[in-house]
Amino acid sequence: MSYLRFDKTLMTNLQESLPKEILRSNRSGAYSCTTLVDCNTRKYHGLLVVPVPELDDENHVLLSSLDATVIQHGAEFNLGLHKYNGDNFAPRGHKYIREFDSLQVPTTLYRVGGVLLKREMVFQHFENRLIIRYTLLNAHSETTLRLRPFLAFRSVREYTHENSRASRDYYEVENGIKTCMYPGYPDLYMQINKANKFIFQPDWYRGVEYPKEQERGYATNEDLYVPGYFEFNIKNGESVVFSAGLSEVKTDTLAQLADFEVNVRTPRDNFYNNLVNSAHQFIISRDGENYVLAGYPWFKCRARDLFISLPGLTLTNNEVEKFELVMKTAEKAIRQFIAGDPIGVKIYEMEQPDVLLWAVWCIQQYGKIVGLQKCIDKYGRLVQDIMEWIRADKHPGLELRNNGLLYAPGGKEKAITWMNSSSFGRPIVPRTGFIVEFNALWYNALMFSAEICRQVKDETMAITLGGLASKAGASFIEVFLNEHGYLLDYVDGNMMSWEVRPNMVFAVAFDYSPLDAKQKKSVLDFCTKELLTPKGLRSLSPKSGAYNPMYVGPQQQRDYAYHQGTAWPWLAGFYMEACLRVFGRSRVSFIERQLVGYEEELFYHCIGTIPELFDGNPPFHGRGAISFAMNVAGIMRVVKLLDKYNEY
Repeated sequence: MSYLRFDKTLMTNLQESLPKEILRSNRSGAYSCTTLVDCNTRKYHGLLVVPVPELDDENHVLLSSLDATVIQHGAEFNLGLHKYNGDNFAPRGHKYIREFDSLQVPTTLYRVGGVLLKREMVFQHFENRLIIRYTLLNAHSETTLRLRPFLAFRSVREYTHENSRASRDYYEVENGIKTCMYPGYPDLYMQINKANKFIFQPDWYRGVEYPKEQERGYATNEDLYVPGYFEFNIKNGESVVFSAGLSEVKTDTLAQLADFEVNVRTPRDNFYNNLVNSAHQFIISRDGENYVLAGYPWFKCRARDLFISLPGLTLTNNEVEKFELVMKTAEKAIRQFIAGDPIGVKIYEMEQPDVLLWAVWCIQQYGKIVGLQKCIDKYGRLVQDIMEWIRADKHPGLELRNNGLLYAPGGKEKAITWMNSSSFGRPIVPRTGFIVEFNALWYNALMFSAEICRQVKDETMAITLGGLASKAGASFIEVFLNEHGYLLDYVDGNMMSWEVRPNMVFAVAFDYSPLDAKQKKSVLDFCTKELLTPKGLRSLSPKSGAYNPMYVGPQQQRDYAYHQGTAWPWLAGFYMEACLRVFGRSRVSFIERQLVGYEEELFYHCIGTIPELFDGNPPFHGRGAISFAMNVAGIMRVVKLLDKYNEY
């Protein structure tokens, strides 16, 4: 039995099945995403969504959906499902679904009278191609299958509507057609691995509605173009493969290609394997460079997210080579930024003040896996260059003050931390001055770089860095630790934030901390009592008057809730790591119970992965991006940490 399996009772209940989404991607960042019942509920949904670099830096929906119709004795049974204006669903093909599972690939079983039809969907690893295999498991009479493609040819951030500019031209290729609706787009090749008939019957399906966009306060509907349909007979026990891609394929290879793509998948048969599969979706390659997407379906590669998530996405699964490939690209961005040159790779937000400090932390995690000497050979010079550049006060967003701490000006005018939501151009959470996680990162980086210097016998620099770390550590306690036993979120002169926020947890979780054992325990106690939920650490304590835990409504309403009480799993990853540091094996069973909350999430929202954030109050609904790199990485790191404790 599959780990991610849903039966007829759930699948035919749209209230239960529509919120559940499925995501598959390839190494270019192209993806296929829809709901379990194939009803698109977001403008980002589509069966073939690909980057089109000739147009812009966004993904584009080419093939929105594909309706299959079973025909027997002249009677037609359409298996598709679309939502239209007025809360109307048609043609309600979900009522034929018997079960869905996602062990190897998303597999749907349909029963139409005496017909039992299996559909398997797979996204090709290294090419922008969707493959759908239909297998007729049982039929008592002659059966015909009709496939009707719905085309969009538009950015994921836009809608398409009926217009006269859309080309209706198509050209026959082997067992299929190619078509392109607008100039600048690639041709879409739709082919089948057996002889079939394409019936040209162009039409626009108007008023297709996306309820998730309505929830988010955006426009909700569009028109989709259907050029016609493919039709072919299918025999009892026969499998027929449909392909939609950007290049023509030899159709007699499609069956073998489908078999290969299905068999190389890691089975999603347990919690960790689902996380591994999800982790692979974030690491992409474009133009010879390797990146980590911050999340699906709308995020790009953001520098902070990259460095926080890369160790969890790769090293926890012993994928050292993947780590090195991404870091090779990231190092280019770092060195270009330090040199003041334009960044020539597509990594965004390198200028954020804490990014280089997270890069040092990221390299530190690499050293734990491969050994310190190999880490120094590979990245030692990079770490030292970063630290020297910051120490020389060359970072435009940081100032090294006489007390040894880093001061970050400008946080009142623009968002400079991970709490980056803004309204009318101003940060909703204005954090400026001495920021707690910046300086926890700084102390950790100073100690790590001093360790590197000692390893390479540079005692003079080791003493210099160690002395600065001692000064920074003492100042950290003086500036941030208050009489109640937790850490101030930021301090700027006489202005200080007493709000209980999760950013203090890093000072406990990192390898090097300026806090002593008693202080660490006190900080953790506050995180546990005021911030911990089954789905992550809250971004703000419920005791605060600004607490706003429900991430719902239009954009501005959600922006004001984004970091004011919502719960974030990646923060809980550091919290659980901190628990193990402070309490050791005595907290193993507690953390195992905490992980249950994240395993449950694999069956909701986007199945098999973890979304961007959760409401801070029960029932802790998943919100935001359907799959988020830092969250998956954070939980993977905790699972592997637990393995080490359970070995003894």
